[in-house]
Amino acid sequence: METNRKVEFTQVISRGCGIDVHKKVIVATINGVGLKEETREFTAFTSSLTELRDWLIENEVTHVAMESTGVYWKPVYHILEPSGIKVWIVNAQHIKSVPGHKTDRKDSKWICKLLLAGLLKPSYIPPREQRELRDLTRYRKKLIEEIASEKNRIIRVLEDCNVKLSCVLSSLSGVTATKLIDILCSGRSVTMDDIDNVYHGKLSSSKTDLYEACKGYITDHNIYMLQLIQKNIDSLESNVNELNHRIREVLRPYENVMELLKKVPGLSTKTVEDLIAEIGLDMSTFPREKHIASWAGISPGNNESAGKKKFANNTRQQACKVRIDRSGVGRHSYQRHILFSEIS
Repeated sequence: METNRKVEFTQVISRGCGIDVHKKVIVATINGVGLKEETREFTAFTSSLTELRDWLIENEVTHVAMESTGVYWKPVYHILEPSGIKVWIVNAQHIKSVPGHKTDRKDSKWICKLLLAGLLKPSYIPPREQRELRDLTRYRKKLIEEIASEKNRIIRVLEDCNVKLSCVLSSLSGVTATKLIDILCSGRSVTMDDIDNVYHGKLSSSKTDLYEACKGYITDHNIYMLQLIQKNIDSLESNVNELNHRIREVLRPYENVMELLKKVPGLSTKTVEDLIAEIGLDMSTFPREKHIASWAGISPGNNESAGKKKFANNTRQQACKVRIDRSGVGRHSYQRHILFSEIS
């Protein structure tokens, strides 16, 4: 009985390199037509990655494949991208090696073998300009979430002081609530004159209820906490405004495309900016609107075993999520087709 039979694949790519990426060590294996299989180790420093690039160019390697390991693949990609070498970032689930025989060198050789055989599918990596825009929009999203969190923290402090604005106002983010909270943050007590200045006819509560809700037991510690939180909110809002300005500067050459996208019901300026940052403007990357919906994580997948359907969180769906739920855009196939056509 034959054992340890070597698996051979039909070679599709002439010369390739498989890279196993780690935080401190980069292991690369080259092979192909006219090349003898060779494995080298490099550090994660820029000077060592430059040596890796020069080594690949010297051996006329045309394709490189590596796992999408955290953020550690990005520096390698940034060094190799300008060289003209086709760099493929592949899903780690697609290149699992045999259990029990896993080392860094074997991993890189296995990735190289799969690459040469054409068995790997590259992930969509947008151009540098889009990646930089994506950094801006995603960071803006995080800051906006932090602002909302800080505002909720103010509400909790006010509840601790028995200030019941949440009982008499439908929203504590409105103009009336903001002005009253600013008065409380300044350390003053709310008077009826203050109520008269902020009150308007659209409020469902009376002036008396509003005044009673502002009465509470506010200590110096509470005032200090409110002022500190308010100062942090102001700083965050300043950063968001700065990011808005930077994003508009980056997207200035594409104002005509943005105007077209704004015609789609439910898409605001911010939503359009987020949309362009996530999926780009080159729709040739996606053959059909169903492909882009699948990539964005808004198409249901099939993962069934023994008659049971399994569900998993899609991280890209959270990253690509835009505020179009109220309008219902994208819930039906024809709406996705319209959106896809507008961009392309």
